[in-house]
Amino acid sequence: MKTSQPTPNSSPKLLDQVRARIRMMHYSIRTEEAYTDWARRFILFHHKRHPKEMGRAEIEAFLSYLAVERKVSSSTQNQAKAALLFLYKQVLDVDLPWLDNITSAKPSQHLPTVLTPSEARALLHELSGTMWLVASMLYGTGMRLLEGLRLRVKDVEFERREIVIRDGKGGKDRVTVLPENILLPLKKQIEKAKLLHDADLGAGLGEVYLPDALALKYPSSARAWGWQYVFPSPALSRDPRTGAQRRHHIYEASVQRAIRTAASRAGIVKAVTPHVLRHSFATHLLQAGYDIRTVQELLGHKDVSTTMIYTHVLNKGGRGIVSPLDM
Repeated sequence: MKTSQPTPNSSPKLLDQVRARIRMMHYSIRTEEAYTDWARRFILFHHKRHPKEMGRAEIEAFLSYLAVERKVSSSTQNQAKAALLFLYKQVLDVDLPWLDNITSAKPSQHLPTVLTPSEARALLHELSGTMWLVASMLYGTGMRLLEGLRLRVKDVEFERREIVIRDGKGGKDRVTVLPENILLPLKKQIEKAKLLHDADLGAGLGEVYLPDALALKYPSSARAWGWQYVFPSPALSRDPRTGAQRRHHIYEASVQRAIRTAASRAGIVKAVTPHVLRHSFATHLLQAGYDIRTVQELLGHKDVSTTMIYTHVLNKGGRGIVSPLDM
């Protein structure tokens, strides 16, 4: 009997090629989502033309549209440019030297929103349970929201009173202070996480996400207690890349919503986000007389000039000068 020959597989769709290349280069899931979304928007903007058929004029038109029509921020426009640069260089293997020379939007210069110590206390007073603990940790350590939510059990040093932040922004590790006032609540939170992990193991589950290199080298570590999140999600979820069922950390939007609601209840009129707690941590340390280099290390800033923005906050509102009206 004559057997039919298998037809060759069609080449992957462009966005699937983008995802595959990003994963091969071990970029984060957030970068994958952002870059594929910008590639999709670019193609739709030009009526579904293939990027290989387009060049400088189309890219400049798209970036100009974002700035002029959509009025996006400079950071958003620069992210779109980076995504298109990745698309052409890494996916399509098209060298466009002029793309590097397209002027990036100049970042806006804004002073950070900072709470006063009394506002920070009022905000925390309106929170309870896990949300109180997460917010207290962000304010007490200067961690970014995702750094706090991605904290692993093994990186909490109770005896040394410090927290090790692994693979922070820029892929750097650093150490920050563990506040005395959250020692007991944090220990209780870890005990709750242990009970949840033991139940998962009993059900044949218990895996947690590991960085790519570790997942390949030490696959059994995904079930190890030390690698589990301090703030595990109450529900299991599937990894969007592998389909594996795991317990991730609590959803960041839940924390953002809780802090926004607490600020409203506390009567704080400033736009309060979890990142405001990081700004407040830095500013209050400088107000207390700590050296700016120390604050720089705690925040994980590469350059002290980034940390200097908080000295500008200290000098505003009459803190650095005496008004002529009061002389």
